[in-house]
Amino acid sequence: MLKTPSTFTPLMAPQDHADPLIFLFHGGRVLVREHDFALPDAATLSGLDIAPSHLQPVGLLGERYCQAGWLDSEETPAGYAWRGLRTLLFSEADEAIVGVAGRAAQIAEWARTHRFCGACGQPMARVAHERSFKCGACGHLAYPRISPAMMVLIRKDDAYLMALHVASPTKRFTPLAGFLEAGESIEEAIHREVYEEVGLRVTNLRYFASQSWPFPHSLMIAFTADYAGGEIRLDTSEIAEARWFGPDDEWPERVPHISVSSVLVDAHRPPGA
Repeated sequence: MLKTPSTFTPLMAPQDHADPLIFLFHGGRVLVREHDFALPDAATLSGLDIAPSHLQPVGLLGERYCQAGWLDSEETPAGYAWRGLRTLLFSEADEAIVGVAGRAAQIAEWARTHRFCGACGQPMARVAHERSFKCGACGHLAYPRISPAMMVLIRKDDAYLMALHVASPTKRFTPLAGFLEAGESIEEAIHREVYEEVGLRVTNLRYFASQSWPFPHSLMIAFTADYAGGEIRLDTSEIAEARWFGPDDEWPERVPHISVSSVLVDAHRPPGA
């Protein structure tokens, strides 16, 4: 499952390292070597026009300093290409590097989009002791955006409800999911989203796991729940199809455990399904 490696330590302030790992982004894509998805080395980076203000500290991977940055130009060095993070997930790239890349992508995009104050328009400056920018004119603080989203697998007897989401890039049946509204608890969001999307009531909510999901800045918080009433009634703007999967049904195909969604489904998949 995509996650930060245990050998990673976050850093809020930049450090001086001779050979840092630099995660460089443009348009939501990361710069990697074409044949093995490795990050660009120091020699390659020296030929790029990277403004120092475009680099942000990320942390230490073991003893290797990691930075996140972005380029305004789409031009790439020979042998390198811009690749989407989803492509990186299913590549042969180093698992620890991919885990940090998800964090770096969010930091780079936050820094790129908060160079100026959203309240008064004046330049922002990085705060030394925390991951934030502060406006020198009005004092407005800006932190990296994190968008919490609930996910729930609903059980009814020995069957589980999964849905085909209209906006799904994979077009597979998955647990229900949706973003929290301002002022909501996770539990309130689950009850609301389930009723809005499929017209059902649920009970006995149980936490399963969470995962940072950098598409673009989600925090997925997964639960299970028991069916409490209602008939399936689709919100067709969100859900293309929803149905119960029992022991005798053909379940969605198994996929690598990149996301908490696949882990949640496989944890409740009947033997042989």
